[in-house]
Amino acid sequence: MHVAVIGGGAAGFFAALSVARHHPEARITLYEKSNKLLSKVRISGGGRCNVTHDCMETRKLAKNYPRGEAFLRKAFGLFAVKETIAWFNDHGVDLKVEADGRMFPTTDDSATIADALLGVARSHGVRVELSSAVSSLGMFDGRFVLSVNGQQVPADHVIVTTGGHPQAGSYAWLRAIGHTIIPPVPSLFTFNIPDDPIRGLMGVALPARVRIVGTKLESSGPVLITHWGLSGPAILRLSAWGARILHDMQYTFTAQVNWVEGRSEDELRSLFSERADELDRKLAQNADPLRLPKRFWLHQLAKAGISADRPWGEVAKKDRNRLVDLLTNDRFKVVGKTTFKEEFVTAGGVSLDEVDPVTMQSSKLPGLYFAGEVLDIDGITGGFNFQAAWTTGYIAGRLAV
Repeated sequence: MHVAVIGGGAAGFFAALSVARHHPEARITLYEKSNKLLSKVRISGGGRCNVTHDCMETRKLAKNYPRGEAFLRKAFGLFAVKETIAWFNDHGVDLKVEADGRMFPTTDDSATIADALLGVARSHGVRVELSSAVSSLGMFDGRFVLSVNGQQVPADHVIVTTGGHPQAGSYAWLRAIGHTIIPPVPSLFTFNIPDDPIRGLMGVALPARVRIVGTKLESSGPVLITHWGLSGPAILRLSAWGARILHDMQYTFTAQVNWVEGRSEDELRSLFSERADELDRKLAQNADPLRLPKRFWLHQLAKAGISADRPWGEVAKKDRNRLVDLLTNDRFKVVGKTTFKEEFVTAGGVSLDEVDPVTMQSSKLPGLYFAGEVLDIDGITGGFNFQAAWTTGYIAGRLAV
């Protein structure tokens, strides 16, 4: 039995290894169009590889996917975080949990994950073909036929793990065999705010609440100021949940930021009032009761028109109110987005209505399976996209035969 796996990423390798486990008699070939394997694994998490997230309850885990929640709820009942941890432990990789729930190899090196997957694949005799692009898929005499670099290759089962693509045309070969493709749009991107002086604070991060004006989109968590605008977990989550809405807005909108963890104006005024005796004797640059990053506090003072060298007790009420407004209701004109090409995530792909979540088998062509981001599944940042890859890859590799 020849099983062809198309795509050499996380889902592809996990699918191939699952085939080897469940069907040791099978001949497995993994086709990768580029000359690199596991590229996302190697660069994710700043080169540490955010393998999964410490969320053991499957229903709660599934809620971290803007697209695919119901589908994955069923799939997670078969293989989820506990099983992922056990799989890597069984293959010599220990994982650790960080304060925010993200899980990484204890080595803090993504090569640990890549080497484990490659090593297990070698030990099971998985054949890997690099620079091997599959351009079409058909049937002949009851078997699949793949066009690989112009050569016709037969296979008994095919698992498609080609990942997400920003262009709808990249899915044409799947549309040609009858599958519905949900138009792809970017997910997990940062917000560009051209010419805004706050970009001078690049590297400053603080907890905040962010809203998109005119929508119901809202997210809380760390916000990182970069040389192009706003990033960090809160922004990335917002971009994931709002992927299609923000696409329709052509990535031009107003972001409202509460820099003080959601505190209201009244709460902030009360805090300043309660500490008035102490603060009034200080210069404005030192009169921060919130202990915000110093560069950020000085920036907000300047934006409010308050001299950093002015005694706080001499700052007019209207200027204080302006500062409070900027801390609780800062606004930025977003024009465009920034995505990291190597780590891009898309909303869209093969319609989940045409795939069985318990087998990952196509409802259009028996023997054809899907796994990973080629499906219309995407998660928020934090290890969730890799968990979807491990889960769907493992299930697809069992083969419903």
